[in-house]
Amino acid sequence: MTDPKDEHGAIADRVAATRAQLFDTLDAIEDKLNVPKQLGIAASKVKRGVDENPVPYLAGLAAGVAVVGGIVVAALRRR
Repeated sequence: MTDPKDEHGAIADRVAATRAQLFDTLDAIEDKLNVPKQLGIAASKVKRGVDENPVPYLAGLAAGVAVVGGIVVAALRRR
């Protein structure tokens, strides 16, 4: 026959483990839904990438400027 104290301890351990897993899951969900925090993480990744190799970022910036410039020129020509 099993000792009720052992059974109670096992249940308490499972409850504690489940509670810890729930808290970890809720923290992960909160991190994903925290938009300002996610923007900060993304900005730091971009900054780190620019510091390591700025060429792709500069090329993307130049392409964006060219597209906006083309749109402005096309809009001015229609007038």
